[in-house]
Amino acid sequence: MKDSLAQKTVSRGADFKGRFGWMMFDWAAQPYFTLILTFIFAPYFTNHFMADGVQGQAAWSFTQTAAGLILAIMAPILGSIADRTGPRKPWIMVFAVVYIIGTSLLWFAAPGAENMISLVVVAIILAAVGIEFAGVFNNAMLPSVALPGKMGKLSGFGWALGYVGGLITLVIVLGLLSASKETGLTMLGLAPVLGFDPNLYEADRFVGPLAAIWFVIFVIPMFLFTPDEVPSEIKKAKVVDSAIAGLKDTGVLLAGLLGRPNILKFFVARMVYYDGLSALFAFGGIYASFVFNWTITTLGIFGIILSVAAALGAYVGGWCDDWFGPKKTIIVALVGLIVSALGILSVDGQSALWMIDLPQDTGETGLFATLGEKIILIFGIGIGLFAGPAQAASRTMLVKIIPEGETTKYFGLFALSGKATAFLAPLLIGILTLAFDDQRMSLVTIIGFLVVGIVVFLSVKEERE
Repeated sequence: MKDSLAQKTVSRGADFKGRFGWMMFDWAAQPYFTLILTFIFAPYFTNHFMADGVQGQAAWSFTQTAAGLILAIMAPILGSIADRTGPRKPWIMVFAVVYIIGTSLLWFAAPGAENMISLVVVAIILAAVGIEFAGVFNNAMLPSVALPGKMGKLSGFGWALGYVGGLITLVIVLGLLSASKETGLTMLGLAPVLGFDPNLYEADRFVGPLAAIWFVIFVIPMFLFTPDEVPSEIKKAKVVDSAIAGLKDTGVLLAGLLGRPNILKFFVARMVYYDGLSALFAFGGIYASFVFNWTITTLGIFGIILSVAAALGAYVGGWCDDWFGPKKTIIVALVGLIVSALGILSVDGQSALWMIDLPQDTGETGLFATLGEKIILIFGIGIGLFAGPAQAASRTMLVKIIPEGETTKYFGLFALSGKATAFLAPLLIGILTLAFDDQRMSLVTIIGFLVVGIVVFLSVKEERE
């Protein structure tokens, strides 16, 4: 009877404030992915904090590998503890603290500060683990928050809202905090409001504390307004017992997937293409920065343009998800990502698209002045447009194919499929970058993961098993 009542509660969804609060988590969290992982801090770490670009990319890849291993090991255990001992918000709070500590410590990544390398590496791992686990528990609330038949729209709108949040933080950094080395002024022609020295890359480093402050402020609506479900019959379970049960349940559920081949193929496909997509975010900006030696201003404007495209893509993708179904949405998005990544890979400073020779020493100045930069910008916009739909539609695809009444445990596997091999793409990128002494290995690896992912996904049926 209690289970039946819970199902009815879930089916009604949350009120507007509850749904808005849930989406605000994406708004609060996105600066990590925009400022730290993609456009500002990662390129700074790779090309300026570390001794050289190749060694820097390898070091960054290994920090992501370590974070991915932690996520893979702990995701099923923590998921079971949360399901069995109470609501999810306390877990979001715990990992929010981990995230805030990690991002705040990034300030100490001063150029040439070799004594700080260990601290900064630990901080990067803490930030990644904190925000990813907080996101896992926030995602797990989606089925109970969304209105009937509107899960795709809510998921897509959440991604879109997040991209807008990331866009605004980029504008803050470029317009108010980051000054040009030549003029001493920001993109808006102002003196940096906090007096940051561009020669010490202080604005690049401050994006860590800024992301922490942003999260603290804007995650509040989720804690205040979004309802949090509590498993009624087992909410008093002990943590250790729940962890052991979680491992057993995960093993049983994984074994049971052999009898549900459609769901198994989806998880395998999603695991592979999500690894590629995550690596694309982590290393795309690093590669573009390396090829053309972009400054923080150019990187930031590149990020603003891509964030606008990503917000638009996620918004439209949410509608497409409900209109055409998540499978078609995911396929189109993955094809678009592969084409875009190939386009960026084709630009190496000497040629583009493997057939166009790029003019050298033309004396052109300004933003995206050269032909090669324009080509990277065009394909970068493609990545922005297709990234959001690929991520958001994956959440609703799962709901379409799993048995009714088993949403929670399959969302646990969904989280695991996104984390179980999250270390693999960064690890391969690090190994291949060092082996070939070539930063293009990052994009080669990413494209390989996306291609394998879509090949497996094509055989997945959009029907309940």
